[in-house]
Amino acid sequence: MLKVARFGFYMFGINTYVVYDPEEKEAAIIDPGMSRKQEFDALEKFIEREGLKVTHLINTHLHIDHAIADNWVKAKYGVPVEAHADDAMLGERIKQQAQMFGVQAEDVAVEIDRPLKEGDIIKIGSGELKVVHVPGHSPGSICLYDEADSFVIVGDALFQGSIGRTDLPGGNHRQLVDAIKNKLLTLPKETMVLSGHGDATTIGREWESNPYLV
Repeated sequence: MLKVARFGFYMFGINTYVVYDPEEKEAAIIDPGMSRKQEFDALEKFIEREGLKVTHLINTHLHIDHAIADNWVKAKYGVPVEAHADDAMLGERIKQQAQMFGVQAEDVAVEIDRPLKEGDIIKIGSGELKVVHVPGHSPGSICLYDEADSFVIVGDALFQGSIGRTDLPGGNHRQLVDAIKNKLLTLPKETMVLSGHGDATTIGREWESNPYLV
């Protein structure tokens, strides 16, 4: 059984997740959005307190709020950046993204070391996450589905009562809606949806009441 720890960080209220096997002590850091010392400290102390070995660094997509601390995690824990290849351009333009949103970031691009694609299985201890490609918010947006533990980490594809914005470079509203309907709303209704911002929801709740998906 995998467990999930959620950290809410300052930049755009980003949710960073640590998915870990409490028995085998392996962990994945997903969408590291730390931008302040106390945020780096909080994540590092959690990893140390739980005695975890970080084996994966995964991005649901490469917008700056989800990837600003990628290079720190990569250097700190010696793990490659895993993301969909269709977001490589966004990773190369971290500095430009920072300027667009009026935030400071190191002039260092985020390079995808291990490209992910639809159907890939990521092993974390005895558990696993399945990669689901849900483009539209960004070309390479992915979700990470744990069927055994009934949760899906969706990045900025789907939110409680809403969906991801599609007015940023590479966004496509129709593509996003179709991908959500065909790849996420087909999951069991009790599946917990863990979004990149805001509170958790369920597939059933969004299937029944999300106004963007009617």
